[in-house]
Amino acid sequence: MEIEVLKGSLLEAPTEVIVNPANSRGYMGGGVAGAIRRFGGEEIEQEALEKAPIPVGEAILTTAGRLAFRGVIHAPTMEEPAMRTTEDKVRRAVRAALRVAEENRFRSVAFPGMGTGVGRLPKATAARAMIEEIRSFSSGYLEKVVLIDLDEEMVEEWKKLL
Repeated sequence: MEIEVLKGSLLEAPTEVIVNPANSRGYMGGGVAGAIRRFGGEEIEQEALEKAPIPVGEAILTTAGRLAFRGVIHAPTMEEPAMRTTEDKVRRAVRAALRVAEENRFRSVAFPGMGTGVGRLPKATAARAMIEEIRSFSSGYLEKVVLIDLDEEMVEEWKKLL
């Protein structure tokens, strides 16, 4: 499976589906989730709320609304909105998102830094956890994972590990 690192907006990722580092309740208030809701539409959050609660270690697929993707994978890195997260929760969220991408036969998926915004996980810790989980994932359909973020430090941490 190919891993590509890009500096830019998740909303412009060259993939079929994107990952929202969510909370278990499905609320899309701040950070990446807020941007997805703002540009994609309220229907994304509405569908996530209908499918909540989403335990950490699980993920759900919703519509992408007005975004040019086939869907949004919501993978909680925390139980409550704006809660501090851990490396273990980020690992579980990444695994769950990859599983949902695979189950839905997507060929490409994009992740932002997981747990590094409101979750306050150090970027180096998140980058290592994400890349280790992606590398250890066994895929049949998934061909490409794009790691994309506007934060230069996050992008550099991914690049160092690749």
